[in-house]
Amino acid sequence: MLDIKYIRENAEEVKKNCELRKVKCDVDRLLKLDEKKIKLTKQVEIFNSEKNLLNMKASQAEGNREKAAIFFKGKEIKEGIEKIKPELKDIEEEYKILLAKLPNKTHPDVPVGPDESENKVIRREGEPVKFNFTPKDHMEIGEALDILDTKTAAIVSGARFSYIKGEAAMLQFALVQFIFHSLADRKIISELAKKVGNPSYKPFVPVVPPVMVKSEIMKKMDRFEPIDDRYYFEKDDMLLVGSAEHSLGPIHMNQTIDEKDLPIRYIGYSTAFRREAGTYGKDMKGILRSHQFDKLEMESFSTPENGEEEQNLFVAVQEYIVSSLKIPYQVVQICTGDMGKPDYRQIDIECWIPSQNKYRETHTSDFMTDFQSRRLNTKVRKANGETEFTYMNDATACAIGRMLIAILENYQQADGSVVVPEVLRKWMPGEMEIISAK
Repeated sequence: MLDIKYIRENAEEVKKNCELRKVKCDVDRLLKLDEKKIKLTKQVEIFNSEKNLLNMKASQAEGNREKAAIFFKGKEIKEGIEKIKPELKDIEEEYKILLAKLPNKTHPDVPVGPDESENKVIRREGEPVKFNFTPKDHMEIGEALDILDTKTAAIVSGARFSYIKGEAAMLQFALVQFIFHSLADRKIISELAKKVGNPSYKPFVPVVPPVMVKSEIMKKMDRFEPIDDRYYFEKDDMLLVGSAEHSLGPIHMNQTIDEKDLPIRYIGYSTAFRREAGTYGKDMKGILRSHQFDKLEMESFSTPENGEEEQNLFVAVQEYIVSSLKIPYQVVQICTGDMGKPDYRQIDIECWIPSQNKYRETHTSDFMTDFQSRRLNTKVRKANGETEFTYMNDATACAIGRMLIAILENYQQADGSVVVPEVLRKWMPGEMEIISAK
């Protein structure tokens, strides 16, 4: 959430940002509630101070008349507090709701626009593959090789589920091994950090996090909504994660981390779940948009001074992964109207998908500043002893299903086989170079 002091001092800017980010929030109402909350809180503090003073006098009172006067004054104070409490509670509840609605501030570099049509391509790397045959889509390839099966999954589980089998399953875990080893390698991270001017060469810590999170924690992460897109278990008041980020973000909740220990970087692997509400009829074929999928996600905690450099490193890591797989891609700056509410700046990577003859989003990088850490109460203790909220970043290292699509389609051969990207072969059975029909 935003700092209320910032909102007070920049009300018009906050209103404009809400408009650009397509978020409805009555900022004027919030500020009026803030004023009332401050006034009533001060009244309660004054009453409590008077009550403490009376308690001291009561302990020293001698005559019955003096004790009676103190008793009646104390009663007046108690009644005054009890009268304020309900009003203050109502104000605080509405105040919290309005404050939680506000989006994060927006980075000056973010393009202004209503939707994805205004997203800006920053750069493109690699040339789309030119086939001397008509390329197939990933499901045609996967079914012919007997490594993808959505038909059986539809009978067992319903639409938007899949069986990933055989060499495709091997490819999935080759991707996991490649990414875990790469991000835990200080040499690789130091080279990428130098490239983007990030002062820290610390590698990432591999994590397999929980896939269920309490609703109160998801709300602190500002990932509870849209609830229609979440799998929510009302009896347990818990949700299945839509990304490893949902359980990695709270890992330092209510902690104060020494500055010397930052940044802390994690690379988490988990199964993720989304209802895909509102996408009926969109990407129904194949495994591009599934209810259940596996994903590797980066998360970091840094000082405010290095927050932006962390996002730059995350994007460099994403490019390292995709370029190592030798898949053509483009880096895209997301505009105001298409960004997530907690994001200060969002950068996507889109990989070339031959069957669609276009780039599709495979990676997202979200720079959150202190928007989430303020809710989670995750702080850094600076060298001078002062504390402030950490800055947080999260980003996709690999959305497995989407990268399998990119590999199968970009590496397909005329005979229906698929070449295994060289960088993954060491983790394939017998260092397999090609996937062929049985």
